[in-house]
Amino acid sequence: MKRFFHDGYRDTIQSGYNAVRNYDLQLSRGLGTVDEQTRRLRTEIDTADAIVIGAGAGLSTSAGFVYSGERFELWFHDFARKYGFGDMYGGGFADFGSDEVFWAYWARYIYINRYMDAPKPVYNDLLNLVKDKDFFVITTNVDHQFQRAGFDKNRLFYTQGDFGLFQSTNPSIRETFDNENWVMKAMEAQGYVRDDSGIFREPENGEISMSIPSDLVPTCPVDGSKVVMNLRSDESFVENEGWRMASEAYSDYLYEHRNLHVLYLELGVGLNTPVIIKYPFWQMTASNPKAVYACINYSEAYSIKQIEKQSICIDGDIGEVLNKLR
Repeated sequence: MKRFFHDGYRDTIQSGYNAVRNYDLQLSRGLGTVDEQTRRLRTEIDTADAIVIGAGAGLSTSAGFVYSGERFELWFHDFARKYGFGDMYGGGFADFGSDEVFWAYWARYIYINRYMDAPKPVYNDLLNLVKDKDFFVITTNVDHQFQRAGFDKNRLFYTQGDFGLFQSTNPSIRETFDNENWVMKAMEAQGYVRDDSGIFREPENGEISMSIPSDLVPTCPVDGSKVVMNLRSDESFVENEGWRMASEAYSDYLYEHRNLHVLYLELGVGLNTPVIIKYPFWQMTASNPKAVYACINYSEAYSIKQIEKQSICIDGDIGEVLNKLR
């Protein structure tokens, strides 16, 4: 009998809360050496009936989406000098003084973190490992890199939004709006030019603007209201039809595979949003003796004692571990 409840997002959060309530959360780093656990994970990928991939920010970091250092300097050196912040995240809180400057900054931010491929092929390597398996992905990442790498969108659930979407500040408008065309126009308006591969670069004279024309400031196509990014920060976040369909698909997938040999593969999930992926994966592993929980994370690879024998914990760079698994 099919269940009547299909909200995968809230369903999985409830599982996370259940894990916190029911377990003492004594942590375990897994059993065996890194090499032993890596070999075990390779076997689990090959033999599992289903793989549920839970991806956090650490996966994109491993793929080269870093928000500071050379990448930040390349794209935001002018903003950094004028406004005094040292990474992209800090720039999100800067007072730019006008909508024209604010959206010039965000056009660059969205472009390099949503419409450019990841600097390293980590997402492609992951796809090559699981493409012939029955899998589903839940992620808190908003950079769209799963689809850019070729993952089937019907097997993806982006819980926290998408850099590629705007939503209106009018709470009665529960729609999202694609921003790709706007981003490209805003990049050109700042003076960026496309190279032979179609990637925007600074012009040879280095002259770029930190502002866009007033008529290019994005507005809602429904009523002309201001827009914001479609990123979950509070209850104003718009869960559009695509989001709801993905939430339902995830819920159904978990239910249909709940008693099978499932590998819950967690990649780069930290402690910002553990209740969406990490804690539910622990709970679902504990409730199914056939299930295996695997965590790959740099310095944050751990499980809990209750599922220690069902756990694989690999402390390391995700990209390097995926190369070993290949």
